[in-house]
Amino acid sequence: MSDPDPTLSSGPERSVPVEASAAARPSRGRSVAAVVCLVLATLLTTPAAIAYWGQRTLNDTTRYVNTVGPLVDSPEVQNAIATTVTDAIEKQVDIEAILNDVFAGVITDRPRLQRLVGPLSASINGLIDRQVREFLASDEFADLWIAVNTRVQQSLQRLLTGDQSGAVSLQGDQVVLDVSEVIERVKQRLVDRGLTVVQNVPIPNIDKQIVLMEAPELAKLRTIYAFANPLAQWMLVAVAGLYLAALLLARRRPRMTVIIGAVLAANALLVALALAVGRQLFIDALSGTKFGPASAVFYDTLLAYLDRGRQVFLWLGLILVVVGWFAGPNRYGTAVRTAVSGGLESIGGALADSPVGDVGRWVAPNARWLRVAVGLLGVVVLLWGNDISPSRLFWSLVLVVGLLAVVQVLVGAGRAAVAAPPIPPAQAVPGTAK
Repeated sequence: MSDPDPTLSSGPERSVPVEASAAARPSRGRSVAAVVCLVLATLLTTPAAIAYWGQRTLNDTTRYVNTVGPLVDSPEVQNAIATTVTDAIEKQVDIEAILNDVFAGVITDRPRLQRLVGPLSASINGLIDRQVREFLASDEFADLWIAVNTRVQQSLQRLLTGDQSGAVSLQGDQVVLDVSEVIERVKQRLVDRGLTVVQNVPIPNIDKQIVLMEAPELAKLRTIYAFANPLAQWMLVAVAGLYLAALLLARRRPRMTVIIGAVLAANALLVALALAVGRQLFIDALSGTKFGPASAVFYDTLLAYLDRGRQVFLWLGLILVVVGWFAGPNRYGTAVRTAVSGGLESIGGALADSPVGDVGRWVAPNARWLRVAVGLLGVVVLLWGNDISPSRLFWSLVLVVGLLAVVQVLVGAGRAAVAAPPIPPAQAVPGTAK
């Protein structure tokens, strides 16, 4: 009779394959779970970043106003608004016709009248344009810009939920901005300077609007907004959790760190590509309109926060690639780790007899969790205030590296203090005892 399956046989020598198989199953399960978390995080990183930017920009009035605030000083935006306001006033106030009526009873010679009316009309139109531009460069307009954009942000929210009222509205497939308040302020300035003819001139609503963008797919955007808005605030947190889970579940964490870094960098490049394509489409859609020359600076300013986040993702990804490589089993990484940790621990060893050694006795056995706490502190500093930027990433990195160095010094002090032989008590000199 043949022997039974050795994996089912009794005896210590025959139970080894069974134990090895049982140990391998959880390991394979962890690896599969790590890969699943990594794939999900990879697919969700770019949508989560864009959704988070949209949710914060459109739903947070302060963030939106701070984002578009610098546009008040943009020559392109000022010129677009000035053109709209000046054209709206001049279209309804025919200065040349008014002057002809005024001087017709005084100058009967038509050619002479035209020679007089032409320069006067040009001067008055120039005065209107000059007053408009002076107003747009004034502190009064800067304050008005903040007030108007506060209402714009609220109008955008209503527009995305189907409400057409507000400073921003949908006219056909066009999203338009109402600048009637600016026109009224300019008219009052002209009246104050003696040009009372513009005081009671009605301006049609169509002349009070600037086309911001073509939005034939706004209905789809409303559906996406209604679905994604409640989730957008937490998508980025969920993605970060997936990356962390992938790292903790991985059997080879240095390699997983490198992969996560590469994924973040790739997503940053994908966002950069999407921003570049979207920018060109936005500019093309507004070419030929009064807002066309300002479309590029408007797009860049509105998406500045997302672009800064993209830069942070790119640098963070590159940093993780470098960290993962140095933490791996390769020869150069091992040599660098040994040299750095040895140097820091030698500094701590020299301080073992000081109070630093007493602190090190506690730090040494708890170093692993302290390093995790330092990493979490760096993440908190990076994300605090929802104002991620490359400079904040740099200082967060400096903080983390500095604190990790301090921990390693304390580890060296603690180990040296534990290894040091106890100091024997002072012995009495013979013959001195009473």
